[in-house]
Amino acid sequence: MGQNQQFFQKVITTKLSCNYLLYLPDQYGKDKQDWPLILFLHGAGERGDSLDLVKTWGPPRIVENQKDFPFIVVSPQCPEREWWSSDTQIALLDALLNNIVDQYRVDRKRIYLTGLSMGGYGTWKMAIKYPNRFAAIIPICGKGDPDSAIRIKHLPVWVCHGAKDEVVPLSDSEEMVNALKECGGNVTFTIYPDAGHNSWTETYNNPDLFKWLLKHKLKSL
Repeated sequence: MGQNQQFFQKVITTKLSCNYLLYLPDQYGKDKQDWPLILFLHGAGERGDSLDLVKTWGPPRIVENQKDFPFIVVSPQCPEREWWSSDTQIALLDALLNNIVDQYRVDRKRIYLTGLSMGGYGTWKMAIKYPNRFAAIIPICGKGDPDSAIRIKHLPVWVCHGAKDEVVPLSDSEEMVNALKECGGNVTFTIYPDAGHNSWTETYNNPDLFKWLLKHKLKSL
């Protein structure tokens, strides 16, 4: 029969969807100002189909009462039995962020990423997947891939973890921090000596955290 040339073609369409909370500052739209944006990834306990769960922690909780919070905040909800670190959810987050940037007055040089626990995993994964998209990231009690840390050595990273965490070991953050330091990364590491898994309350209650974000912007797009 022998060898002969063939051709194959197939169109594959993927439908991505999610519910999310969108916060716009009170001053948004009153002038031509572009606003910095925070993409927030919640933990495993806030998965499901009720966006009220997403308001439990972090920036979406803050903006319920602080109407002058100086960021656009995008807080998607992960479905039950899904994980932010899956390839499907990372693709969804990328598509969602593209849509927000196209629709709203976003300062594309000041897009930030943060997440807690499962969202910390997603923060590491997404930053490594898109290393030139974010101006700074804050992964809280998450786990990343130390072998890929070199991809984000240029990125300002503030890692937070509780010393007594029995859900996600402190060593998971230490591995990423050490890997970043070894390749000359720009990393800050905060360990809360008395905190267990919930290291995010103390982190997001720190006003210096958001001042730190605003100090960073992409040099180019």
